[in-house]
Amino acid sequence: MTGRKKFGRRPKWLGAALFCSCAIFLSACSNDDASNGDEVVGPNPRLPQQTQYLVPQMRIAPVVGWKDGETPSVATGLQIKALASGLNHPRSVYTLPNGDVLVVESVAPAQASVTRPKDLIMGLVQSFATGGGGPETSNRITLLRDADGDGIAEVHEAFLDHLNSPFGVALVGGDLYVANTDSIVRYPYKEGDTKITEPGTALTGLPGGPIDHHWTKSLVASEDGALLYVGVGSNSNITENGIQAEKDRASIWEVDRMTGRSRIFAEGLRNPNGLSWEPTTKSLWTVVNERDELGPNLVPDYMTSVKDGGFYGWPYSYYGQNIDPRVMPQRPDLVAKAISPDYALGSHVAPLGMVFYTASNLPASYHGGAFVGEHGSWNRKQFNGYKVAFIPFKDGQPDGMPQDVVTGFLDAKEQARGRPVGLAVDQKGGLLIADDVGNTVWRVSAKQ
Repeated sequence: MTGRKKFGRRPKWLGAALFCSCAIFLSACSNDDASNGDEVVGPNPRLPQQTQYLVPQMRIAPVVGWKDGETPSVATGLQIKALASGLNHPRSVYTLPNGDVLVVESVAPAQASVTRPKDLIMGLVQSFATGGGGPETSNRITLLRDADGDGIAEVHEAFLDHLNSPFGVALVGGDLYVANTDSIVRYPYKEGDTKITEPGTALTGLPGGPIDHHWTKSLVASEDGALLYVGVGSNSNITENGIQAEKDRASIWEVDRMTGRSRIFAEGLRNPNGLSWEPTTKSLWTVVNERDELGPNLVPDYMTSVKDGGFYGWPYSYYGQNIDPRVMPQRPDLVAKAISPDYALGSHVAPLGMVFYTASNLPASYHGGAFVGEHGSWNRKQFNGYKVAFIPFKDGQPDGMPQDVVTGFLDAKEQARGRPVGLAVDQKGGLLIADDVGNTVWRVSAKQ
């Protein structure tokens, strides 16, 4: 998730002029993404030729929100309802052992000044389309409790507040870990608590500002609870902020839970999120937002198993040894060992959440596979993503093409009623979806 840049006051004519000039430029582009990019989906994507732009194609669905009575659409055999609404940018969800659900609500941290004209235009387009940074009452964790089991939470309690752009959460025993944009903090937790008032203890720092381009930090604990794994996104698209700004970024960290000591577990992952353990092989998987500005169908975002010590190409190459000529100087030594991802999700779908399904509420066809929350494209003419997809698995590997499970986040006018981010499975086997512009947590269950 690219951190939204904050701008000072600007005259109305400047925004309109830049927006119009951008639209004119886009209308003149010869490389129209008439296809939906199906060829770059699956275990063996066919990658098209690169196309570079002075200004990349940009189109974000304007946010209109959900009207009363509206819900997303779901696949056959499923039903959906709002577990909770009226939230403030819910980004991720986490189920506690007693069935309570934690909702992480956050807005992007302040960003360093933008200097490149292209970045200014891109930031303005995104700001107009999404309505800005959101309310100041965000950057907290809300606890939801559905005491009567009707799929609607009666309790909405401010569980933790005054956080710094939080995203990932992991509970190990009585220790609750929260991944802010710049640190992992530990809090004491007792089952049934609806609020934490004790101050947290910093476990380890994480790369943050003053530039904090990909600010979300996904978090998961190892099965034995001894280690934490955290996704740290890059500080740019392809190092345009300088290679020094990428120190310890575009990687997955491994953190010792007791001491806070850390090491780079895997690198070359532009923006890894949705860290999850595959249930058959017990290997770590992630979904990754790949680079932009090489064309509407390049580079496909992906999901992949993560190997200890593995390098996955960014910024020097993509999908194995495909060179990105924009990055200088090159590193042929790293490109030679770049690992190809396991599965392409499609270009610019912006996957930000993933969860493997091992419960029994949903139909058996979903058992063992992975749900992926696709936040949706901003940099191609034809929208891509804006849905929750399912990828079936067999023997620990993807087995088949993606299936649309939750759609309808775009209305008939291609306006965004919502955008899915983080996913979780609740205690009763329902699929939970954090919808960050619809300000809702949705719950998908088997149709009664």
